[in-house]
Amino acid sequence: MSTPNFVSRFRFVGILTVVAVYVLILVGGIVRSTGSGMGCPDWPKCFGTWVPPTQLSQLPANYKEIYTAQRVEKNKKLAAKLERLGFHQVAGDIFAHPTQYIETDFNPVKTWIEYVNRLVGALIGVFVLATVVFALPYWRRDPIVFWLAFASFVLTGVQGWLGSLVVSTNLLPIMVTIHMGLALVIVALLIYAVDRSQRGREARVEAVQSISGLMIVLWAAVALTFVQIVLGTQVREQIDLVASAANYLNRAGWVNQLGGTFRFHRTFSAALLLLNAYLVYRLYTLPSLRLHKLATAILVFIVGEIVAGVVLAYFSFPAAVQPVHLTLATLLFGAQFLALVAYGQATKLRRQVVTPPVVA
Repeated sequence: MSTPNFVSRFRFVGILTVVAVYVLILVGGIVRSTGSGMGCPDWPKCFGTWVPPTQLSQLPANYKEIYTAQRVEKNKKLAAKLERLGFHQVAGDIFAHPTQYIETDFNPVKTWIEYVNRLVGALIGVFVLATVVFALPYWRRDPIVFWLAFASFVLTGVQGWLGSLVVSTNLLPIMVTIHMGLALVIVALLIYAVDRSQRGREARVEAVQSISGLMIVLWAAVALTFVQIVLGTQVREQIDLVASAANYLNRAGWVNQLGGTFRFHRTFSAALLLLNAYLVYRLYTLPSLRLHKLATAILVFIVGEIVAGVVLAYFSFPAAVQPVHLTLATLLFGAQFLALVAYGQATKLRRQVVTPPVVA
């Protein structure tokens, strides 16, 4: 039986959107590693225009005071809203952050790196909207697919709003962390939507016998990788503060100035390696080519991520490795989540084969 055209179309658009989200994560990592996060001091425009300047002469002489005043005014409103909602600690942190009143010097390279990041982000919005449109045929066939796509679209809008807060709060750590965490949630929703949309193609799924406790291991791997990525964003914030205090000199001494979060993040990676090694071994014991491919991807990503982490920690945080480290971690999260979904689908199919429905 041939696959309906709308199924193939949704799969193509959905995969394209997932890839685009990962590209955005990579670009975001480049923004952070180059210190370009405040390359544009306002949002959604950049220095008040839709096409950013290329020379300092294009800006007013007091541009720092102008954009600092704008940001402070916006943050006062944000802090007041957070206070009313009961988030007193976060509201206080906005103005307690040491860089709150510091405006970054204009740097055309950093400005355009951040601007490209925003353009890619806008493109993601278009892709996710297209995913919703192509999910419309599932409204009757499988409404969950449509609502997953729609939820991704709504959260992408929230992500854009959070991006504006990241800029207005001058990269406040809690905002950066939430921003990263939400990106992972969007990835998971899109992956599940695409996978579920193909459920009618059972021929591509091998039924497997459930292994006791393996589903728990899969959930643990996904959850702990999520936590590790969130911890990584906090480590990144510490590095930024240390680097700024050292005038970005003496990179070899930065590690010794990092706090307990970095040490825990580094030690936790060893536990994740062991957990994923066991997970990969278990997946390889199952008679499923799809699960074998996902196990290989998990192994490659976890080893690559740890190698990148070692290079960062022991070779003075080379800027080129930082976005690679982040991207590999998010790819690992995606592979683990897809393995969880695929394993659940394969074991469910096995149960359906072993216990066929009773016909009255």
